[in-house]
Amino acid sequence: MNGIYFSGSGNTKHCIEIFVQATGGKIASIESPDALELIKNSEEIAIGYPTHYSNLPRIMKEFILQNGNVFKGKKVFIIVTMGLFSGDGAGLGARLLKRFGAKILGGLHLQMPDSIGDVKMLKKTTEKNLAIIRQSEEKISSAVASISKGKYPKDGLFIWNRIAGLFGQRLWFIPTVKKLQTKLKIDSGKCVGCGICSERCPTKSISIQNGKAVFARGRCTICYRCVNHCPARAITLIGKRVLEQCRYDLYEKELQARL
Repeated sequence: MNGIYFSGSGNTKHCIEIFVQATGGKIASIESPDALELIKNSEEIAIGYPTHYSNLPRIMKEFILQNGNVFKGKKVFIIVTMGLFSGDGAGLGARLLKRFGAKILGGLHLQMPDSIGDVKMLKKTTEKNLAIIRQSEEKISSAVASISKGKYPKDGLFIWNRIAGLFGQRLWFIPTVKKLQTKLKIDSGKCVGCGICSERCPTKSISIQNGKAVFARGRCTICYRCVNHCPARAITLIGKRVLEQCRYDLYEKELQARL
């Protein structure tokens, strides 16, 4: 099965890479021009994304809405990563894709290390995060084995999941998310103008002007990619300083060092 994905910290990319490799397919980010061609040439397609406050990431929602016609008649399996809870994470994408004529094969929810690095909430020890990664990798392997027998996991696709997602987080955090889309903060005193944030921003919301990073208000997709990649730790969104840069590649280095 081929796969497309959006990933801010690298968590979702890692998970869908394992899944696609095990099912013998190809993979592409929705930020790549190869994504649409991959969908067009696939009978079955896996879609991976993280949840943001039990909601679909803005950039993934826009991708589906703008390219809905290519999903008509496609069989879709949805892979969702989360820091703690998503409720109907897979259901969000499923309901949107059904509007364009896609058939939903199933859903898989995977807990991964949280990507929010500028506040203390949801922070775990390195050992706990490595254990979480291993558990999700095992869950992916189990799902692949089940799918090979024609049985697809259905995480997040039932009405009770929708109720949990709506009342557990989404309903309460919709105003918060709207505010956060305009609240990215760049400390010009710390910023070294390297351009990494601008290059990596999926919505092109950051530019370099007069040697400093500048945020264009209202376009942030809350992926935390810039916060977690800034070498000067000059960018924050919720908190006032970066406590930890939460990227999968850093966890992967730790995993390799312990082997």
